[in-house]
Amino acid sequence: MQIDITRPTYLEINLNNFLYNINSIKKLVGDTPLMPVIKANAYGTYINKRLDILNLFNIVAVATVDEGVELRQIGYDKEIFVLNQPYKDEILKILENNITIGLSSKEFLKELNNYSSPIKVHLEIETGMSRTGINIYEINEFIDNLNNNIIVEGIYTHLSSADIDKDYTYNQLNTFKRAILDVENKIGKLKYVHAAASNGIVNFKESYFNLVRAGIIMYGYPSADDILDNIDIKPIAKLKSKITFLKTVPANTSISYGRSYITNKETKVATVSIGYADGLRRELSNKWYVLINNKKCPIIGKICMDSFMVDVTELDKVNVGDEVIIWDNDNIKLEDIAKECNTINYEILCTISDRVPRKFIKE
Repeated sequence: MQIDITRPTYLEINLNNFLYNINSIKKLVGDTPLMPVIKANAYGTYINKRLDILNLFNIVAVATVDEGVELRQIGYDKEIFVLNQPYKDEILKILENNITIGLSSKEFLKELNNYSSPIKVHLEIETGMSRTGINIYEINEFIDNLNNNIIVEGIYTHLSSADIDKDYTYNQLNTFKRAILDVENKIGKLKYVHAAASNGIVNFKESYFNLVRAGIIMYGYPSADDILDNIDIKPIAKLKSKITFLKTVPANTSISYGRSYITNKETKVATVSIGYADGLRRELSNKWYVLINNKKCPIIGKICMDSFMVDVTELDKVNVGDEVIIWDNDNIKLEDIAKECNTINYEILCTISDRVPRKFIKE
């Protein structure tokens, strides 16, 4: 349900663009089922809170058990898969909420073996990510230690460099294929086999197997520099705020904390109601801009926790309440902000905080 948004700052989420992106992914993968990755509040978009959207999929992926529990609480009753190795203290939650988990740790396996209730798992195979996963040389021993309550429904791996290194990715896939053979020789055909995330989906058809894990490209943002050459997607999020205060100050006036900006002439200054506690990065202080009345206006002074200041002297007309666009994916792109902050679009999107309302639109 859409909440009544009263704060002048919000993240606008275009649901039609999201569905457009899903269709674009399906054109690439054909009949291969799609498991949307909706971890981290669906990359900050809150689509994970939209049951009408979630019900389009028979299985969804999250990063933590608590994210899966939240989906159960809003009424999602289909399959939920936790990508990351859980903790032993979460086992009761896993059982109570019928959540399927990734399994790669011998220690966690020992904990699972202490239970009699059935627990569904996908075995995670280490193929070159060097994060978590079962070493291919230990697969047979690992399977031999599974008690009867552990139901192996799937097997998966993560491609670390599907955007930049073709040979390394093929080596990973070959290792994964050997692991699939080993596992299926011991326990039979698996329901789910998956390796492709966003870069794999776009660049490696060989990585599809019988399930793909779409991430950032579902939300309309490229997972690598050349991704948009190979898939047609539309960004779904725009970050907006409003001017809440206007003043004119003389030359030699310091703006914000630390006096990092000093005006060199009479300056009209607008205060905008969003700050670093909302996810607006302090790295943008004194060197970035926002869009007001179709004109780019520079951020001046250090970005504060709840607000920041903008030089609006060059605007012909400006008022309290005027819309301020932080990014619109056209005049100001999320990727450009990420580059300025020496990070990736994922991080900027995911770290828009909970206190920023999400406004869902269809247009």
